[in-house]
Amino acid sequence: MIGIMSDSHDDIEGIRKAVDLFNSRRVDLVLHAGDLISPFTVKEFKRLNCKFRGVFGNNDGERYGLNEKFSEIGTELKDFIELEHRGLKICVYHGTYEAIVNALVEGNRYDVVVRGHTHRTGVIKKNKTILINPGEVCGYLTGKKTVAIMDTKKMEVEVYEI
Repeated sequence: MIGIMSDSHDDIEGIRKAVDLFNSRRVDLVLHAGDLISPFTVKEFKRLNCKFRGVFGNNDGERYGLNEKFSEIGTELKDFIELEHRGLKICVYHGTYEAIVNALVEGNRYDVVVRGHTHRTGVIKKNKTILINPGEVCGYLTGKKTVAIMDTKKMEVEVYEI
């Protein structure tokens, strides 16, 4: 199972709840689709019992500091990542440019495309690709703090309010 989150915007309480949920559900990978904001948030991500991968968002200005701190948990943040996990081809992109998101989904190169930026949850299947937006950990725009968990065996995604 994969834990998916985005737009945490320094909300330590939301990050803590997300980490607790992911640990309780025994996810084996957490993907963050950007807008972590500050390096100090790594202290909560250190509590994860699995690997963490993430990308920069449009509000992540402290890129050097973020990478310095997140290297402590074995990850390097980038603008875009591709990975294979349990036989699935996955990419993660914050989603700042909608045309890029559409191209990633419509290209049928990936089984899973993870994005954030809009702060709105959504799971859309198009051809062979599942597009997942877990919403926002911070709850600033929608009033709901949300994350998603993907069952990689069933190819099902559930959104959780934390």
